[in-house]
Amino acid sequence: MMVDERTARELRGLARVLVRSGYADHAAITAALTEAVAEDAPDMDAAALVPLLIGEAVMDVAEDANGWPEVTDPERLEAVLAELEALGVVVVRYTADHHDARQVLEAATEPQGLVFFTDTDVWHAVDFGMLELKVWHPDTANVAPGEPLLEDVLALLNERNLPATFDEGRIEVTLDWQRRVVL
Repeated sequence: MMVDERTARELRGLARVLVRSGYADHAAITAALTEAVAEDAPDMDAAALVPLLIGEAVMDVAEDANGWPEVTDPERLEAVLAELEALGVVVVRYTADHHDARQVLEAATEPQGLVFFTDTDVWHAVDFGMLELKVWHPDTANVAPGEPLLEDVLALLNERNLPATFDEGRIEVTLDWQRRVVL
């Protein structure tokens, strides 16, 4: 049985964001796509379809990468995150949810705060060019306008040519998600 065009588009879209995120490894991508095929296209052979979806997504990102700048926005973001870590801020990348980020924060010794983003935040950045960063104090309270931790994070992002604004409890970073993929 053939999969309908809408479902095929959704599966290709999921493969695209999983691969382009640059965070999920091959096993995680395979598992997520296998689950999606089982749920959305149960009559399809996931063992045959999933490698095709991954291969197509990998080929697309490899082709696009030929035109990327020498230093990409995600590489500049990583430099900011590394600098924050050097300052004692806990950074959690591509986590499933805020509960996982909270556990990492609570396990840290004398953290200066927490900056994190989820897998779905990255998928949104892949598709729409905006990454949401959450910034918390060590006690898990959200930062507020004018607080030093928030101002420091915003300054570092803007210094690295990553336009960022604080809106509704989170930092919105404008960027092109051009993360180099290794699978």
